[in-house]
Amino acid sequence: MKKKFLAALIPMASLMYSQENASGQKSFFGVQAGLFGVNVYNEYSIKENFVLRTDIDFSPSIWGGDLYSKTGFAIAPELKVSPKWYYNLDKRKADSKNTAYNAANYLAAKIGFVPDLFVISNVDGIKVNPMISLVPTWGLRRNFADHFNYELQLGLGIGKILKSGYDIQAVPNLSFKIGYDF
Repeated sequence: MKKKFLAALIPMASLMYSQENASGQKSFFGVQAGLFGVNVYNEYSIKENFVLRTDIDFSPSIWGGDLYSKTGFAIAPELKVSPKWYYNLDKRKADSKNTAYNAANYLAAKIGFVPDLFVISNVDGIKVNPMISLVPTWGLRRNFADHFNYELQLGLGIGKILKSGYDIQAVPNLSFKIGYDF
């Protein structure tokens, strides 16, 4: 299980180097945390306003109530790849606004995979059904202080649990996170 997790980290780690270009960083990585999870990410510039973002996202699940003897929680990883287009990066630069670390609005196509690698939970025997998803997303990314950022993401897409008997389902993306870029 740990070997699979490390194997998933290697492609992300290979992209984690930094070079400068006209729009800011050629490649950078960071961490973000919010109400709906924590993620480690890397953004690699393909062209001036196009980047490829890879994420390892740890999203929480919480359940409880009258039917359960105790409140349960689980945290499972999700691996994501997102081509992103920063559509107003040039306008922000022309207006002399901060564009470091791609501080701009964007459109993305998030492709996610939830593997059954491991689950952190207070309940024994919790398993994750592997799932793939595609979520078109609009986002806003801004900086404050030197390396800190905040990011809002809104999207709605589709997903499929990779076991028989499950239909395609709606997958929402509503996220507000505060992070640090290295």
